Amino acid sequence: MVMRANIRKTAFSRLLAGTGFLAAMALNASARAENIDLLMSGLFQTDGPTYIGATSVSRDDIPDSANYARKYLIVDFRFQQQPPDSSLQASIHAICMAMIRDRDLMQRLTHQGYDMVSVAFDRRSQYDCL
Repeated sequence: MVMRANIRKTAFSRLLAGTGFLAAMALNASARAENIDLLMSGLFQTDGPTYIGATSVSRDDIPDSANYARKYLIVDFRFQQQPPDSSLQASIHAICMAMIRDRDLMQRLTHQGYDMVSVAFDRRSQYDCL
C-alpha cells in the first residue's frame, strides 16, 4: 500500500514538473513576444544599424472606413555611416523578416490594433514592412 502511494506521488510529481516546465516555456515565449526591444536590439550584433526604439503612431483623424493605416508602429534604427542602397535594402529585409517570423509578436500587434509596421533609419524616410 505504501509502495503504491509512493508510485502515485512520484508520477504526480513528474506530471507537475512537466507542466511547470511547459508553463515556463510558454511564459518565456510570451515575454519574448511582448518585448520588441529585445528582438530588435539583438538582430544586428556587429555590422549593421543600431536599434533606437519603437514608436506607436495613432491617426485618430482618419475615419475607420478609410483605406489607410490608422495605427502603426515605427521601428527605429540608426547607421554609423549611410550604407549603400543594397545594404540598406538587406537591413530592411532582415528587420521585417525578424518581426514576421515571430508569430507571437504578430498576434500581439494585431490584437493591439496595429495596421502597419514601418522601419526608419532617419527622420526623413520610413519603409513599410507589413
